[in-house]
Amino acid sequence: MAQANFTNRTVWVGDNLPIMRGINSACIDLIYLDPPFNSNQDYAAPIGSIAAGAAFKDTWTLSDIDVHEHGELADRNPAAYSVIEAARNASGKSMMSYLIMMAVRLIEMERILKPTGSIYLHCDPTASHYLKLLMDAVFGSENYRNEITWKRTTAKGLASRNLPNNHDIMLRYSKSNKVIWNAQYTPHDPDYVDKFYKYVEEDSGRRYTLDNLVNPNRNRPNLTYEFLGVHRVWRWTKERMQKAYEDGIVVQTKPGAVPRQKRYLDEQKGAPLGSVWTDIRPVQSQARERTGYPTQKPVALLERIIAASSNEGDIVFDPFCGCATTMVAADRLERQWAGIDLSPLAVKLVNERISEDRGALWGGANVVETLPKRTDLGVLPNYRTHRHRLYGEQEGICVGCDTHFPFKVMEVDHKLPKSRGGTDHPENLQLLCSHCNRSKGNRTMSEWRASQSA
Repeated sequence: MAQANFTNRTVWVGDNLPIMRGINSACIDLIYLDPPFNSNQDYAAPIGSIAAGAAFKDTWTLSDIDVHEHGELADRNPAAYSVIEAARNASGKSMMSYLIMMAVRLIEMERILKPTGSIYLHCDPTASHYLKLLMDAVFGSENYRNEITWKRTTAKGLASRNLPNNHDIMLRYSKSNKVIWNAQYTPHDPDYVDKFYKYVEEDSGRRYTLDNLVNPNRNRPNLTYEFLGVHRVWRWTKERMQKAYEDGIVVQTKPGAVPRQKRYLDEQKGAPLGSVWTDIRPVQSQARERTGYPTQKPVALLERIIAASSNEGDIVFDPFCGCATTMVAADRLERQWAGIDLSPLAVKLVNERISEDRGALWGGANVVETLPKRTDLGVLPNYRTHRHRLYGEQEGICVGCDTHFPFKVMEVDHKLPKSRGGTDHPENLQLLCSHCNRSKGNRTMSEWRASQSA
């Protein structure tokens, strides 16, 4: 795995696609993204809030994206291309445009994620079904982990012919089956506690239940003995049983009853966390953490995700960092972090929110406006040295005009121009005849071909 080619606490300002293309492969431990949902709504933070000025239009048309990326996807990831084509046929060009925007970015996220890493894609039912197929295409259906339902609020009102929508969805995928996972727990339900932890110690007030001490394996002669007048095959040795009895851990509720073990409620981790989260409330209007950002998520939500899928010191990355909630949660949990946002307001929010936690100790985020340069490719030879290899692989045929040419008129071209985040890596190189190379210029192949057919 490569080392990250950026420092801890970095915030880039700009389009996240070319920025991610400049990040080293396999250097991120956890990605959380809360992108636009294609909700067909306009969002704006109220005047007077610390996020005042934050606004975006979550309606997508072909004019909002680089449509040539659609052609690139056909070559780079045919499965993702098929999902987008199906969405176009089923839901129209707006959904197709949105998914093109997401697909090219998810491909880069998969590349920069470590083999042990996870990604959480926050969305809502507007496009969650298409996004899951897209994630299957990019990360592999075998690396799907969970579809998490987060209940944002109680249902309010009654829409015509529809149930009110009061939940979001988070699609959790891993890079491989070696994923980092730290099990999470929630407090036991009060009804469960009353039913199963019905005993309370008089002196300490601690709740407890009585658990079985009888061994299910009857063929254990070394654990077969009489204790407090009861002959059984026990789970523990007689010495351990006697010590536990003297410590008050083993009790006999009445003479002749089978001795049992005390299990205290406050020693249990709680109920294992499931895939439906109802215990984290959205950011309330009077909450201290509220910034006024249109789609702000609560810190508790990000803290749970980060605690579950990363360890201290790991790198957490948010390519749509907006109001900086991911950065705040990662910083509190002692993770390294980095984020990207189109608006310089994100930097202001990062600094203001983390300074509330750290005070004078906070020196501010590392703000970067230039594209990162990959350092994980090693020292690559001049890209022109690949002419002989490419000529053989392409059998002397120009990729542009599909015509055979002698070696001397063939030129090495970057599939993704370096000005767009492309590199000199062999996988990004092809041979074109001199005419096609000059005609293509600083465009992608899809852009060039579109111009040829126009």
